[in-house]
Amino acid sequence: MYLLGIPVGENALFTANNVWMMVATFLVFIMNLGFATVESGMCQSKNTTNILFKNTLIPCLGLLTYAAWGFGLMYPGFAEGDSGWFKFSGFGIATPDGYEAYSYVSDAAGVGKYTYWTDFLFQGMFAATAATIVSGAVAERIKFFSFMVFSGFFVGIVYPIIGSWQWGGGWLNKAGFYDFAGSTIVHSMGGWGALAGAIVLGPRIGKYVDGKVNTIPPHNLSLGVIGVFLLWLGWFGFNGGSVLSADPEAVSYVLVTTCLAAAAGGVVAPTIQYFFSKKFDLGMSINGILAGLVGITAGADSVSIMSSVIIGVVAGILVTLSVNFLDKVKIDDPVGAVSVHLTCGIWGTLAVGIFATDPAKTFGSQLLGVGAVALAFPLCLAAFYAIKMTIGLRVPAEEEIGGLDQVEHGVSAYSIS
Repeated sequence: MYLLGIPVGENALFTANNVWMMVATFLVFIMNLGFATVESGMCQSKNTTNILFKNTLIPCLGLLTYAAWGFGLMYPGFAEGDSGWFKFSGFGIATPDGYEAYSYVSDAAGVGKYTYWTDFLFQGMFAATAATIVSGAVAERIKFFSFMVFSGFFVGIVYPIIGSWQWGGGWLNKAGFYDFAGSTIVHSMGGWGALAGAIVLGPRIGKYVDGKVNTIPPHNLSLGVIGVFLLWLGWFGFNGGSVLSADPEAVSYVLVTTCLAAAAGGVVAPTIQYFFSKKFDLGMSINGILAGLVGITAGADSVSIMSSVIIGVVAGILVTLSVNFLDKVKIDDPVGAVSVHLTCGIWGTLAVGIFATDPAKTFGSQLLGVGAVALAFPLCLAAFYAIKMTIGLRVPAEEEIGGLDQVEHGVSAYSIS
């Protein structure tokens, strides 16, 4: 029996795959709201509008840039004999020659998985997510327009070119590196950008005084908790969608490893922080959950169930140590973006070489991938310095003290009437 010229069974599988990939795309999309609420909740109320505005425009700018040329840079179609370092398939998005929706992305049996358009939108959401990571580390003192300029550079140049080395079939992929859903390609790349921005900007006024670390308390932990659960929900699409089909066994397995790592990180991080502060820190639990999610993302499909718990435990320990270390060296990261995404992204990537059940996934190839993607750091460092020397990067001291909402946007997020 045929429907539209396709055997009914194959058509049903194709439809199921495509619907799941679209649902996964929607879940990754909602992560933008998660980042916005976590970041705004963990910062000061006087900068809330600024933070929300940045996180509103990032997916808009990211998707437009990715459609204009980013997708062509990241998936250029490296041919046999290409160096695998750089190639460009052209501006805009257009279906390949001879394209048929059913035949795009097929398995060995020739059964189509999902459409070209679904693929673009899913990948575009990942690109926007990578830029959002940087926002938290530079919050409360960066000029709004300057950050948008950096985001365009990051999503339009850095992310797609380096990403093509792995997910675009480039040299890193051929070298045996493995990153299932982006511990390195998305999270550590965003983390390198976050670290570069925090270094070039310098700390917020009053953060480090006379050799002491002054806590600048979050203004709304309720928003932080809402945000972390939105992000956890979004990760069902981030990791579950990276199966690239609706295979019930593979998707459900990935969701289990993802959740267990998050749960482990959420328990361990505040426990470790207690030894530093003698308080049970809700903010550290939020970062612990995110650390576990970032850590498992590289190997959610290829490590054992219990290994995912270990990965989450180590991520929870590392995020706590990293946050405290950055304060010691006076690198101000208001929301812990560097510790969550860079530190734990590197850990999760290396963990694949330690815990993966496939012997082809080696520690050496994973270390190579970590080092290769670290190229994002000098690129972002150069971009931030270039912006600083031209249009300016940081708001004046009086504007920072007064708050970015009124100066940059003319409106506060909260008003009493």
